[in-house]
Amino acid sequence: MASKNQGYAPRALVVEDIKVDCVVLLRMLHKLNCEATVAHNGKEAIDLFLEGKTFDIVFFDKDMPVMTGPEAVTKIRAMGATEVKIVGVSADFGGMEAFMGAGADAFVPKPMKLETLDYMLQEIIGKKNLSG
Repeated sequence: MASKNQGYAPRALVVEDIKVDCVVLLRMLHKLNCEATVAHNGKEAIDLFLEGKTFDIVFFDKDMPVMTGPEAVTKIRAMGATEVKIVGVSADFGGMEAFMGAGADAFVPKPMKLETLDYMLQEIIGKKNLSG
């Protein structure tokens, strides 16, 4: 698992309005030695980017109040955030199409599996090790 991350703790942003889903994802990220920040809707996520915060990976829920995941992905990509890996996460049937059309890098159906999360984090750690 990500315990082999050789000292680098990936930075994740979890954008989720359902508390239980948020807690489950945060626990998995913590188990994989990942630093995590939470936003409760797309606007809060955009505000973090506008404040200059940086993340290695962002997990977006699809349907949230104020601003949906796909809307926020479109705006974040338009701001020039191309280095961050953006993952859409949804139980919604049309989720993959909505996120990929908005500029997300990947889509994972809910519930997310620990192995899937670990694979994505290892991919990020590998890229950091190559470039750093």
